[in-house]
Amino acid sequence: MKQILTLCAGNICRSPIAAALLEREFPGKTVMSAGLGALEGSPADPLAVEVAAAHGLDLSRHRARQLASWMCKSAELILVMEQGHKAELARQYPLVRGKVFRLGDVGNFDIADPYRRPKAAFEVAYSDIARGVADWLPRLQEF
Repeated sequence: MKQILTLCAGNICRSPIAAALLEREFPGKTVMSAGLGALEGSPADPLAVEVAAAHGLDLSRHRARQLASWMCKSAELILVMEQGHKAELARQYPLVRGKVFRLGDVGNFDIADPYRRPKAAFEVAYSDIARGVADWLPRLQEF
């Protein structure tokens, strides 16, 4: 497995953090992030940048991208933040169904959107994303 796509709503909070964590764990893989309703071209949310930096991740070069069909086709695994994202992705791109999973599937949890919320919400989201990535590590190392 060489290409992974992380997906959230606006592509400025959760999926950029998830992508950065996956890139750190798997430097040989291509990790993209996108949003179902991306704030196209926007940088990562300042609080996401701050919280990520506190954990050694650099989101300064991130710019939000809208999900496109080529991303779905090229990704071998698509990790979404919420069950609703999974359903919406299946509705928009039915052919991706077998490769779409929640980042929190192993622990059976969604990752709440911290957008326009206090820093504490971003810290919780980071913690949940890190937990989801850690849960996926053994599976991804097999590929």
